[in-house]
Amino acid sequence: MVEKLIDQIGGEAALRALVERFYDIVEETDTGAQIVKLHKRGHGMGHARTEQFNFLSGFMGGRNYYLEKHGHMDVKVMHEHVPITQQDAENWLECMDQALAELQLTGVHIERLQRVFRRVALLLVNNLEDWGEKQATANLPG
Repeated sequence: MVEKLIDQIGGEAALRALVERFYDIVEETDTGAQIVKLHKRGHGMGHARTEQFNFLSGFMGGRNYYLEKHGHMDVKVMHEHVPITQQDAENWLECMDQALAELQLTGVHIERLQRVFRRVALLLVNNLEDWGEKQATANLPG
């Protein structure tokens, strides 16, 4: 039987440490500044920490806390009210990569997780016209 990703990283305690370190990085760095603004437009950073742990637990094969609480695991639905640019997605990924590195979470399973995170983050980039802003990709160089 294949070991669940949550077990490969060290269980719920390791996942909680990852989420906490990720959000510490988000709150402490220029890279995370826009992510903080987006969360503060919503339910705040404490809520984000809790719900990211809840989601990632089920996402990584652990208990489905998010599903139990909200009845779904649809990341598009979770983020449809948030104007996310490609740069926001890249910044999220950079902060997560830093958290993984600082916690010395490495290996093939982490590389696979990073690829999945990239696909999901880029999936969440949305059209900002409803927000009275330019389209998400309009401000990107090149």
